[in-house]
Amino acid sequence: MSWSLNEEKVFKDPVHKYIHVQDRVIWDLINSKEFQRLRRIRQLGTSFFTFHGAEHSRFSHSLGVYEITRKIIAQFERNQYPDWPVEERLISLCAALLHDLGHGPFSHSIEPVLDMHHERWTCRIIEDESTEVNQILRQVSPDFPEQVASVINKRYAKPIVVSLISSQMDADRMDYLLRDAYFTGVHYGTFDLERLLRMLRPYQGRIVVKDSGMHGVEDYLMSRYQMYWQVYFHPVTRSSESILRNVFRRAKELYMAQHPFQFMPGPLAELFEGRLTVDGHYMLDEALAQTALMQWSREKDAILADLCQRFLTRKLFKYEAVEGDPALKLAEMEQKLTANGLDPRYYMVLDAPKDLPYDVYIGGKTNRIPILILNTKGELQEISEKSEIVRSISGLQRGKAVLYYPEDQEDEQENVD
Repeated sequence: MSWSLNEEKVFKDPVHKYIHVQDRVIWDLINSKEFQRLRRIRQLGTSFFTFHGAEHSRFSHSLGVYEITRKIIAQFERNQYPDWPVEERLISLCAALLHDLGHGPFSHSIEPVLDMHHERWTCRIIEDESTEVNQILRQVSPDFPEQVASVINKRYAKPIVVSLISSQMDADRMDYLLRDAYFTGVHYGTFDLERLLRMLRPYQGRIVVKDSGMHGVEDYLMSRYQMYWQVYFHPVTRSSESILRNVFRRAKELYMAQHPFQFMPGPLAELFEGRLTVDGHYMLDEALAQTALMQWSREKDAILADLCQRFLTRKLFKYEAVEGDPALKLAEMEQKLTANGLDPRYYMVLDAPKDLPYDVYIGGKTNRIPILILNTKGELQEISEKSEIVRSISGLQRGKAVLYYPEDQEDEQENVD
């Protein structure tokens, strides 16, 4: 059976200009209902409250990750590098395309509250025989879905394939930095992608960087550093995420206490009860979540209704950096909120960067795949040992704990920097 399309399909893309599809399996996966659902999931969660252009989807990001992976593999094959296993091309492209399939509404924002780990859901959708994605993958071979899932959960036998989409310099990170910078309107995340890709080499079962490409890696890592502190860690975004998490935490507590909701979609009820099905997950997109928020803003429970109204109208919590012992500030704020009739469990949030699912770069002494530099003698060196710039930001946790709480909103403005 031929896996090639009779005619190449091309998507216009604002980041990569064009995304090329030559494989029938990839084309069919893009057109599957589970992948099309990603059009209804924002890439940056609640960042649209801070950067109004941040409305792009997991669908466009996933296509971008696929395209970068395709370019890397094409470069390896064009140069006939002996260390690249050519038989791994299709599984690499499928894993790159499908790596975010399991994301729920608002992406990372509510995962901690609802125990909705996107990677586990991605693998579940891929391996469930009832899904269109699974049926398409099984056309390659009966065990192909399990192989693709093993790449995504980092258990695949060949680490070089895993590192394409999950390492400290992978296609996933490359695309979201460029894409997020484009749609937020900032320049922090830009770097020379084409040069960086030209410097990659397959070597001894892993992907490394030619030594002359070290400065390109430094540029990439500094872009990550700036994007995290200027975009991903932005306190307005974190404030909106805090409110959203408390909305769903309150809704779940009320539901489990048999509160008589006027509106409770079936997929959310399944999620609260810990029995969400693959079909229910497909229904659980941001359109459904936004409808729930709108309906719950009129619920009889005052806390849930107020939190929903705050989120929908952008009446977000104020924030301030905590100096000294956070416990003292928390006790003071708890007393103040209680005196004003507000429940501190829902109206006070202490946040710190270490709680976030992002890192700039962590050196080689971890279980994460490090960035390795290949010199002309065929020797490998972990980049933070070679670069002073990278060493200065490796594992860096800058910033202080931030306390979020409701207060007068008069001086809060939209981010226009």
